Amino acid sequence: MPSKFQSPFDKEEAVWQNGIWRPGTFSETSHHSTIDRLADHLSEEAVAGSCIRVEAALLEAHLAAQKLLTPQLSRIIRSLPDEVTPSEVYAEEAKTQHNVRAMVNVIKRKVPAEVRHFVHLGATSVDILDTAAALRVGGAMREVIIPLLADLELELCRLAEEHASTVQVGRTHGQFAVPITFGFAVAEYVARLGKSIEELAQRSAHLRGKLAGAVGAYNAMSMVSDDPAGFERRFLELLGLTPSEHSTQLVEPEYLLRLLLEVNVAFGIIANLADDLRNLQRSEIDEVREHFAAGQVGSSTMPQKRNPWNCEHVKSLWKAFSPRVLTFYMDQISEHQRDLTNSASSRFVADYLAGFSAAANRMLAVLEGLRVNGGRLEENLARAGDMVLAEPAYILLSLAGMPEAHEDVRRLTLDCEESGRPLIDALRENSAVWEALCSGLKRVGYEDPDSFFSKPALYTGRAAEKARELGSRYREKMTKLREGSAI
Repeated sequence: MPSKFQSPFDKEEAVWQNGIWRPGTFSETSHHSTIDRLADHLSEEAVAGSCIRVEAALLEAHLAAQKLLTPQLSRIIRSLPDEVTPSEVYAEEAKTQHNVRAMVNVIKRKVPAEVRHFVHLGATSVDILDTAAALRVGGAMREVIIPLLADLELELCRLAEEHASTVQVGRTHGQFAVPITFGFAVAEYVARLGKSIEELAQRSAHLRGKLAGAVGAYNAMSMVSDDPAGFERRFLELLGLTPSEHSTQLVEPEYLLRLLLEVNVAFGIIANLADDLRNLQRSEIDEVREHFAAGQVGSSTMPQKRNPWNCEHVKSLWKAFSPRVLTFYMDQISEHQRDLTNSASSRFVADYLAGFSAAANRMLAVLEGLRVNGGRLEENLARAGDMVLAEPAYILLSLAGMPEAHEDVRRLTLDCEESGRPLIDALRENSAVWEALCSGLKRVGYEDPDSFFSKPALYTGRAAEKARELGSRYREKMTKLREGSAI
């Protein structure tokens, strides 16, 4: 297998660099940078390297326990991940037909004869493999994926705060609802993705390793140490890990499963954001636009097309990768102390994380270049008219003691829809209704009811405040996360 991911997501496009869209390929810059950094943790080469790190730590733990660890041996052991190459291991595996035993044989050739018998002593293959998997996935999450998501979250925070007061007509069921702000709409994703990032950070820190042997009961290590659980703990500390609370031949699968499920949650949030932005780019809505480079083509036959293809690409990735969560659930099941039914399927965790990262990276590029069409936002709100103020009319009339206010206003809206006249004209016709509305509006701070009903943009509730609050809160959280502080 190649040592670096061969990405299926390459495509020519413009690149956002320092606030300017420049010609180039997305795949050669931000996308490939992400994939290359993931490869350092999840490629076939990284699999071999992480297993060698685990074997080296085990050897160091044995020598330390036997008081045989000298500075020279320590240097030799810590150089093993650089000295043992995957190609050597693969060549040996061709003879042994066993990946871990092949690696052990190669490592033994790299260390002094007097300590070779300590290599892999007391371990079963999965002690090494599961512990190495925790190192790889945890490293990929902490060093690549969570920082990428934090950058994405910070872009969402910027948009939420920048457009906190940019009025937009709200929509439910695809229909005009009541006014909000664009920043408030973005703040939904600030909150949802922000909480998911916090969960991912916590679950990444809880991945576990093991040195409990073939069935998890420390049978082999009991021959080596009178405190095998203590030895396991000290060995894993060298790798920055803690032991699984209970092991069979496997680490309890729920540590990784819960992490992957939360990745899938984040994937869904990003896909939902892509879908919302894609719909807001419809010709009849046209409230936002992905950046379209000067030489970019939207259609091979329709020169005027400006397709929201990046958002569509994100949703397409979600469709392809999200269903794999079913396999993660199925890998939770293993008969007795271990079977091999997860042997092939668990290897696809790496490309799932790569697919998720590609989607997050693409969405980050969309947000960095997103153009908000303020004029169109105003036009769409104006097109909705004062009918979007039926809600405050009904609320104020109910507060004035009119028990059938909802039905009365509903009938008025039907009449206005049929006649084409403004709602305010229909409300004025009933002096008791208009008087109650005037009194109610003054009570909540609107002195001029004519101005209120002619300017639906005044009725946005606490949308702006909420957008600013969430943007500020999660910007602070993500900044701390990027700086390595607890969140």
